Amino acid sequence: MSGFLLTDIELAHRMADAARAAILPHFRAPGLSADNKLAEGFDPVTVADRAAEVAMRDLLAEHRPDDGIWGEELGQVVGRSGRTWVLDPIDGTRGFLSGTPTWGVLIALSEANGPVMGMIDQPYIGERFVGGPDLAECTGPLGRRALKTRDTASLSEAILFTTFPEIGTPADRAAFEKVSSGVKLVRYGMDCYGYALVAAGQVDLVIEAGLNAYDIQAPIAVIEAAGGVVTDWEGGPVHQGGRALAAANPALHAAALDRLGSST
Repeated sequence: MSGFLLTDIELAHRMADAARAAILPHFRAPGLSADNKLAEGFDPVTVADRAAEVAMRDLLAEHRPDDGIWGEELGQVVGRSGRTWVLDPIDGTRGFLSGTPTWGVLIALSEANGPVMGMIDQPYIGERFVGGPDLAECTGPLGRRALKTRDTASLSEAILFTTFPEIGTPADRAAFEKVSSGVKLVRYGMDCYGYALVAAGQVDLVIEAGLNAYDIQAPIAVIEAAGGVVTDWEGGPVHQGGRALAAANPALHAAALDRLGSST
């Protein structure tokens, strides 16, 4: 254990810094390859994913040895404190392999009722979105600024993001189309960066399916701190993953939830 105690947010920043240092030498590097974690389909993992998670876990071992860890690449460690750090070292490895800067490092601190603090970090752009108790801010090329979600109340004026056009099952796709057919603009393929843009007041909705806890816990904390709402498609908690609806405000959330519910 270190000789002084970092706050949780200070530790999260150190973890994000360590992940940046582990990942960036591999981004857009010639010859970068990936292993496929699936027997059918393509779910890639790279040396950068693994190195970043190891770097973050090393800091947790030093500063929070009693806390649990749940990471995408290296699994779960049960802690003694009742708190768990939920890590996705590169959310959007497909985008990482493609050279797009929409992947990110996700760090969440979760307690019994879900995430209480979250961070979405984009190392290449240098943007970091943070949400927690009395904290909602972004730092990056434009400096430091507060995060605040949009007040769009009408679905017809909303901007909707999702990562995969097919969403999930055919039934999931049909439900998504009930919402997407009524919005102003739909964009695809943004991974965790879409959630960051909801918190930043650029985007109104993100709708996805097939998520894991490490995909959604950090976005939940960041978006909720900025004034938004994140639930499953039934309006309940989604911190264990599954089908997620992130909305800029309660009115828009209710409108999207109504359309999703009419198809599920």
